[in-house]
Amino acid sequence: MADLLWWQYALIGLAFVWSGFVRSGLGFGGAVLSLPFLLLVLNEPLVFLPVISIHLLIFSSWIAWKGHRAHRDTPGESNIDWRYLWQSMKIMIVPKIVGVLGLLTLPGEIMSSIIFVIVIAYAIGYVLNKPFRSNKPWVDNMFLALGGYVSGTSLIGAPLIVAVYANHVAKHQLRDTLFVLWFILVAIKMTSFLIAGVDLQLIHQLWLLPCAFVGHLIGERFHRYVVSKETPLFFQVLGAVLIVVSVLGIVRQLSTLISA
Repeated sequence: MADLLWWQYALIGLAFVWSGFVRSGLGFGGAVLSLPFLLLVLNEPLVFLPVISIHLLIFSSWIAWKGHRAHRDTPGESNIDWRYLWQSMKIMIVPKIVGVLGLLTLPGEIMSSIIFVIVIAYAIGYVLNKPFRSNKPWVDNMFLALGGYVSGTSLIGAPLIVAVYANHVAKHQLRDTLFVLWFILVAIKMTSFLIAGVDLQLIHQLWLLPCAFVGHLIGERFHRYVVSKETPLFFQVLGAVLIVVSVLGIVRQLSTLISA
């Protein structure tokens, strides 16, 4: 990022403010919702993915710890659904590692398109307050495995994983449970970056981390607002964001095919 103009740096900073807001406000989407904007400034994903990954490791551990401290004096209550977290990790861990190692050759465009279509179907149900609930565990397991694989090859598996988690984890535990999951999955991805010798852009953390922190603080207030409501607002917002994420993904796939 050394040869960019001042206005490009400004746009990157704003994108990371947005990333921090989305991440803390909804518990996911920091990468998927910011990458399309970042790549418009500099079309090099490996420049931004390590920065986003480090941010996620920092903020996910911080938020999960804050939630733990808030609940530690309440017997029998936890901010994290450990049971479902470990149950789902057993399903996702092998596909995650397969994705990180690049052992499968299914074209990314096909994989992404399948995921975005599935996520839109889930999200429409949330927006209409009629969430899809599978009566067949194997369907959710298939989606978790697919999300784990895609999160191994990139960082866009979150929407599919969230769509499943929202059906199995209580609303007050959803965000913090997701943050623990993201920490585990991103730690595995960061290991692959280190082994491959990818530049982690550590020098740019000096100014991008504060940008993400500003967005984080705004997102915290937004999260408290939507969770406190006794209406379906939280899941409606969740569904709307899932639709936006998926539409952006599909548009990007189409633009790539047209330009090719």
